[in-house]
Amino acid sequence: MDTVILVIHLILALAIIGLVLLQRSEGGGLGIGGGGGGGIGGLSTPQGTANFLSRATAIAAGLFFCTSLILGVMAGKQSGSSESILEELNQRSAIEADAPAAEEMVAPADVSAPVEKIEKKEPPRVPLAE
Repeated sequence: MDTVILVIHLILALAIIGLVLLQRSEGGGLGIGGGGGGGIGGLSTPQGTANFLSRATAIAAGLFFCTSLILGVMAGKQSGSSESILEELNQRSAIEADAPAAEEMVAPADVSAPVEKIEKKEPPRVPLAE
């Protein structure tokens, strides 16, 4: 079932892209497009074509929105968790707060061994080019 809805979702996405690209540019934002006569689907007037494409785009967008919601609900049910993301994050932070710190988990060093003093060396100086 989810595969069928996903295929429909992808077809709707491609249809929206195609319908938007077919619409006539009214603003001429970059100075390209905006021309072309003739009708699509037997519609002879440019106004009729614009109405058809606008309605088809709106219908495709509405169906795309519905399939997005359906896929989201189906994904939520498949995860098996009835909690919200925020509740899950709160539980994880509580678990991490109870866990011992990394410093406590490291085995203590042998205190009887002598500690060597490490001398701090300066990096070599490179002369600047003039």
